[in-house]
Amino acid sequence: MNILITGVAGFIGFHLTKLLAEQGQKILGIDNMNSYYDPKLKQARLSELGLNEPFLSNSTISSFYPELEFILGDIAVTGFTDDIVLNFKPDLIIHLAAQAGVRYSLENPNVYIESNVKGFFNILESCRKHHVKKLIYASSSSVYGNNVEVPFREDHKTDSPVSLYAATKKSNELFAHAYAQLFGIKSVGLRFFTVYGPYGRPDMAYFSFVKNILEGKSIRVFNEGKLSRDFTYVSDIVHSISLLVGRFDNLRFSDNHKVLNIGNSKPVELNVFIKTIEKELNKKAITEEVGMQAGDVFHTYADVTALSDIIEYTPSTSLESGIHEFVKWYKMYYGD
Repeated sequence: MNILITGVAGFIGFHLTKLLAEQGQKILGIDNMNSYYDPKLKQARLSELGLNEPFLSNSTISSFYPELEFILGDIAVTGFTDDIVLNFKPDLIIHLAAQAGVRYSLENPNVYIESNVKGFFNILESCRKHHVKKLIYASSSSVYGNNVEVPFREDHKTDSPVSLYAATKKSNELFAHAYAQLFGIKSVGLRFFTVYGPYGRPDMAYFSFVKNILEGKSIRVFNEGKLSRDFTYVSDIVHSISLLVGRFDNLRFSDNHKVLNIGNSKPVELNVFIKTIEKELNKKAITEEVGMQAGDVFHTYADVTALSDIIEYTPSTSLESGIHEFVKWYKMYYGD
């Protein structure tokens, strides 16, 4: 199977590409390597895939996986994905490229429209023009907003986003549904719930908490720690996606489009989360109490029944195990 993966230098994209490459899939990965956070971390991920700088030619072949190719480029540029899809002829596109971060969307909204809306539109148009009939794309648990009915189920109301980031992800689901209806593109949107783990994003709370605690700096605790998140370990995420890839042809679509939650289904309160990190580091955090951050939600909690019924697997990595693996990687990577 030819698989095109966008956002291959991103956190989830890297882990998924590594897993699928190890399975022997033929993969073309693309990424624009933007500077939202340190590009050196993105380069380190690519190096783990056997892809090293400089990316000066049209494409780079992995030194580890001969069936893995990388192209540097931006999905928001009109025509870029058209040329790639035309030449590579993917059987499936896994679209993970996006401008991430709820809080950053308050500071720089334009990049969210460019990447998350225009970029996704370009992917859909490339599917339409070149007859790609299978698409898996990243949505987000943020589409549920401050939903009070828990656990969050795919048929719950998702039309009251509390951040621009969430609004762009909801727009992706609506666009994908329309293209599925109009052009027969079978699409699955994956609502990720707070993904964490090695090679994670530095803007995520767990990453900055570990960094600041180790450096003796304070961490900001929002809303007195009375928030909870359904933390999901990255290996559970990518294993779920790989199983979904293998069973895509057997999926039952009532209208060529569906959304699925991927979460651990064990929400953890922020205060408990901090204590888990403190225990792993054997060091007490210096805390700074702050109010609720604009764009944040109070709780996330995934019902993964629909996904588990399809792939016969349920994410289950404990927070303690996941944080242990992250801290081990962090100390190795940063030399602490």
